[in-house]
Amino acid sequence: MLINLNSSERFENRHQGKSEKEINQMCETIGVKNLDELIDQTIPANIRSKNALNLPKGLSEVQFGEKINQLANKNKVYKSFIGCGYYDTVLPKVVQRNILENPAWYTAYTPYQAEIAQGRLEMLLTFQTVVVDLTGMEIANASLLDEATAAGEAMSMLASIKKGSKKTANTFFVADNCHPQVIDVVKGRAKGIGVEIVVGNIETFDFSGSSDIYGVLIQNPGTNGEVKDYTDLIATLHELDIKVCINTDLLSLTLFKSPGEMGADVAVGTSQRLGVPMGYGGPHAAFFATKDEYKRQIPGRIIGVSIDAQGERALRMALQTREQHIRREKATSNICTAQVLLSVLSAGYCLYHGPEGLKEIATKVHGLTKLFANSVQGLDYRVINSTYFDTVTLDVTDNVKIRQIAESKGVNLRYHGTEDISVSFDETKTLEDVALLLEIFSEARGEKLVLNLKNEIELNIPDNIKRTSSYLQHPIFSSYHTEHEMLRYLKSLENKDLSLVHSMISLGSCTMKLNATSEMLPITLAGFGSIHPYAPVNQTEGYQELFNELGAWLAEITGFAATSLQPNSGAQGELAGLLVIKAFFDNKGDHHRNIALIPSSAHGTNPASAVMAGLKVVVVKCDEKGNIEVEDLRAKAEQHAENLACLMVTYPSTHGVFEESIIEICEIIHANGGKVYMDGANMNAQVGLTSPGRIGADVCHLNLHKTFAIPHGGGGPGMGPICCTEELSEFLPGNAIIKTGGDKAINGVSAAPWGSAGILPIPYAFIAMMGGEGLTKATKYAIFNANYIKARLEQHFKILYTGTNGRCAHEMIVDCRPFKTTAGVEVEDIAKRLMDYGFHAPTVSFPVAGTLMIEPTESESQAELDRFCDALIAIRQEITEIEEGNYPQDSNVLVNAPHTLKVAMQENWSLPYSREKAAFPVERLKTNKFWPSVSRVDSAYGDRNLVCACEPIEAYA
Repeated sequence: MLINLNSSERFENRHQGKSEKEINQMCETIGVKNLDELIDQTIPANIRSKNALNLPKGLSEVQFGEKINQLANKNKVYKSFIGCGYYDTVLPKVVQRNILENPAWYTAYTPYQAEIAQGRLEMLLTFQTVVVDLTGMEIANASLLDEATAAGEAMSMLASIKKGSKKTANTFFVADNCHPQVIDVVKGRAKGIGVEIVVGNIETFDFSGSSDIYGVLIQNPGTNGEVKDYTDLIATLHELDIKVCINTDLLSLTLFKSPGEMGADVAVGTSQRLGVPMGYGGPHAAFFATKDEYKRQIPGRIIGVSIDAQGERALRMALQTREQHIRREKATSNICTAQVLLSVLSAGYCLYHGPEGLKEIATKVHGLTKLFANSVQGLDYRVINSTYFDTVTLDVTDNVKIRQIAESKGVNLRYHGTEDISVSFDETKTLEDVALLLEIFSEARGEKLVLNLKNEIELNIPDNIKRTSSYLQHPIFSSYHTEHEMLRYLKSLENKDLSLVHSMISLGSCTMKLNATSEMLPITLAGFGSIHPYAPVNQTEGYQELFNELGAWLAEITGFAATSLQPNSGAQGELAGLLVIKAFFDNKGDHHRNIALIPSSAHGTNPASAVMAGLKVVVVKCDEKGNIEVEDLRAKAEQHAENLACLMVTYPSTHGVFEESIIEICEIIHANGGKVYMDGANMNAQVGLTSPGRIGADVCHLNLHKTFAIPHGGGGPGMGPICCTEELSEFLPGNAIIKTGGDKAINGVSAAPWGSAGILPIPYAFIAMMGGEGLTKATKYAIFNANYIKARLEQHFKILYTGTNGRCAHEMIVDCRPFKTTAGVEVEDIAKRLMDYGFHAPTVSFPVAGTLMIEPTESESQAELDRFCDALIAIRQEITEIEEGNYPQDSNVLVNAPHTLKVAMQENWSLPYSREKAAFPVERLKTNKFWPSVSRVDSAYGDRNLVCACEPIEAYA
């Protein structure tokens, strides 16, 4: 027997493995001879790619492990004193192992189905409580993307509030003590909504003579380290009807006066230093806190306390759960993905340390900073800022020599041009680090230093900026300071949440595929996690190599010429793509091109992003088959030809169909002077078979957290890079500190140069191990699995939209609307009943109200697909029993779902069906049952009685 000595196990078989027997069975069910016949019937021939993907052959997991370790080792991990919003941290190992490295946490979906997400919701409520307590504000959301975009959201929210008042004002003042990346992103955000930005000195600017200013952004501590009390200034600004946002540091607020105590209207910042690695820029959870009166305007998600059907405490996402989907072009934000996993990590950090532990960490940081400041002044260096928390800025006329000495000793400082130097401390720094710094500054003077540093120092924080109020007094912050207690608490929360470790999550447009362990392991390597985003580029050779390869691979996959990895969510990618189109037209002098055509079926983020980019939305009709009405598109493109900027289109369509007119659609837009932006939400059905470039688009974003295997993390992190044509590439996003993007780059759309770079090893791993052939097969299997489910379900449910040959793409829409008439059953009842079967519901009521949108992905086995189909078919039979009058419409297994263990075990059972029918509708559940932890949540009660932080302990009694 001949054997191939070069063969190694193929990763793609682990990702999408099916036996030949299973494939044949599924083909028979679908009604095709083989997989290729199905693909030919599904994807229009005129858009099929002519050539295979030009990507390297897939690596085995062992080969990839060797390669990624080599890349990590090419990055130089220097001691970072750069600060500027990013700090070294110590993530408690019990939190790292049991959350960050635990698929039960990182593979869960956004908590739209609250009954099976109580663990994550509890941690997000804790995060909100931390933010509210430390900032002194009244309400906080459950995280935003990064510090700079949070500041941009504050600028937008305050502008929206001003529009509702009598005073007309259109200018936002940004203090020059803000981090440069924050100023840059706020400027970019302001352009789209027509807000003027003035950057200046907050101390000397005459606001009384500027009636057009509606809001102010101040940083405290400032970018150079200064800590001030802005109470009087804020009071003065309020008298002028000017709102104030303070960009602050949560750790500093354990020692210093909070924004709320100063009278601020909004507080923003990043929680990165609460336990989350720097990761060369992300992902990190930003925070956004404000006054209760603005709770209806706050961007993103808010977690609130409510009750369930049994009157028990239950949590859920409150208020504008998906504001952009409800309000579309009238939405004030396009936020879709937040940073749930990262906010959960920071919440765990705070629980583990508690208020005293956090204060102790902050005190150490401040003490080291003061020791350094006192000592370096003894070397005849002048410290510019008289007050500080963790950062001092030194007056240096020429820092070149200091930089050379510092880098030779493995130290990075923050250099302001060739002059001043800022030095920032964090919880990882020690007395030895202070000594090392003093040696560097002494050597630059040509002196030899003899050090005798004492281990204690008097802090003496001035009374006017010293914190006197308490924080984190809820018992939860004093209960889990030992590892045993923390471990058990985290496990108890984990047990309340359903994730991919339990069963498939078949959400349409959300692509909950396998997040392989080999893809996840690299993110905790020090060579990736411990790098500051503003470290010199020559220290990040491994990251740069990864960026270059990944960017080239994504360009090849999309059929485009260039890639920007900066956008750190899909919605940010949408905004970036539109801003690039707008910049292209502005550069040509076509400033008037401001019309965006958007199909009525589009994701809600599309119109929201268009408005944020300064575009006016014109809706294009869809026909009864869910396709864009070509003649309506043509008429509107011609009507607005003079001002047409772009079409935003999702492909395959949001209805799960490959529209055969897509090339014609793109040609119509181009013929009328516009560009085509393709939403990449459904790239899982394109990769290797067709591409945005092939269909005629000009720019697209890619959801790396969907198609390319970054896990959802319970609602984030995400990544939304954009790829584009050569002519648009010169406008790709830049950065205020490190050059990225094109020669005519737009402002940064994220704070860090390459966005959430710390998770880019995940899609890099996915593509490297799948290879071009594996990726193409993955697309085929995604379409295959969806059509298998369709074939099994269409005998029991109506499938709304299909292509010419009766096939769906990688997802389909199941019509549940008739059951409301025949049985009094809503689509929500089906979603909740699926929990009793151990499944998360598909996407509910989007893009069509009263429907389920199902997407199985390529990585589910036939056995799991069958379990899911069996559950839905069994539920259909339960509906039939109601239709036939066997059970009343107001009390049956669907309207009472989900059934908790407590409900199933209650002593007096008065429901018209058995306990077994409620809890064990199919036999397999008797040996492997996931129990929802609460009954159906009453969201209306929670919105009427809004509580968005940990309640008094009596509420738990």
